[in-house]
Amino acid sequence: MDVLILITVFIFGSIIGSFLNVVIYRYNSGNSPLTGRSHCFSCGKTLSWRELIPIVSFLVSKGRCAECGVRLSWQYPIVETLTGLVFVAVFLLSKSVSETTLLLSIFSTLIVIAVYDLRHQIIPDGLVALFSIFALANFFLTVDISSAFHFPYVWTLIAGPMLFLPFWALWFVSSGRWLGLGDGKLALGIGWFLGATLGGSAIMLAFWIGATWAIMIMGIQKIPFLFRYCTNGKLSMQSEIPFGPFLILATIIVYFTKVNFFDGSVNFFTFI
Repeated sequence: MDVLILITVFIFGSIIGSFLNVVIYRYNSGNSPLTGRSHCFSCGKTLSWRELIPIVSFLVSKGRCAECGVRLSWQYPIVETLTGLVFVAVFLLSKSVSETTLLLSIFSTLIVIAVYDLRHQIIPDGLVALFSIFALANFFLTVDISSAFHFPYVWTLIAGPMLFLPFWALWFVSSGRWLGLGDGKLALGIGWFLGATLGGSAIMLAFWIGATWAIMIMGIQKIPFLFRYCTNGKLSMQSEIPFGPFLILATIIVYFTKVNFFDGSVNFFTFI
């Protein structure tokens, strides 16, 4: 029965992931994600319900449009699968309906921000503001409101601006060449969501993941055929790589593992 429940949660999460894909493609495009039928971006064919089954439809069609044969983006099944897995993890971890709802809203927003940043190299103010609001709401939900402004909870409120300031400084000194200010706004919400120590750990982990990615790019550049296969020859060390997805990946890892680089503690699978 427990397995069936988890499978149901995963399926529901993948359906939400399918909707998140619509939000990602339609955000700031002038088209509402709540109206209009889904269609092929190449030939305009309206998709039937059989072509909208999360993950399954992509695999059955072998990643191509049934009408024109154009190759579809792997973004669809990846976002659907990731959202399903996150929903399962939150379901196992959270203790109340209100907490579950807020956490699912937070992680769904983060997934949209990460993929949108990858596609457009910008973090929309509206989405990052929504994340910050959810993060603050989660903070006030999980603490006694009478003690929310007392030590040590006050450090969580300070953590947002504290993590924002280094990003603002880098943005200001470099005139936006090193990092975008959107990364700082994202760090603001991360501080409110994770607190000072875990938020700081997420920032550190994000830089390490980013550095590892850069080293990997340097490595595969030495192997021309592998570089062309992995990046289509479009990526180099001079390319602008958005930092937002690294921040969000690190935030998800730190939230579910509670890894703390300041005291060396880690608590894997806290929901088991």
